[in-house]
Amino acid sequence: MPNTAATRDPLPDESASLEEIAEFWDTHDTTDYPDAFVTVDATFDIRRRHYEVEIREDIYKVASQRSAAMNIPLHQLVDDVLRRSLIPAG
Repeated sequence: MPNTAATRDPLPDESASLEEIAEFWDTHDTTDYPDAFVTVDATFDIRRRHYEVEIREDIYKVASQRSAAMNIPLHQLVDDVLRRSLIPAG
C-alpha cells in the first residue's frame, strides 16, 4: 500500500548529488511519489539495427586514426571498408 504524502520521506532537493538521488530511489518506490513525475508521450522509429563485433586492438587503433584523419565517424569507415571487401561491385 503506497505511503501518503504525510508519511513518505521527502524527495532529495535540487542540490543533492547523483549518488544521493540514486541511493534515495534504491530504497524508495516511485509509486509513493506520483506527483514527482510527469507523463509524457514518446514515439520513436527504429530504422536500423546496430551490431557489435569484436576486433583486435591494433586494428581498432589504425581504423580510429584513419577515421579521424578522414574526418568521418569510425563506424562509417568500418562499414565502408567491410562493404567494399565483402560485397562485390554491381
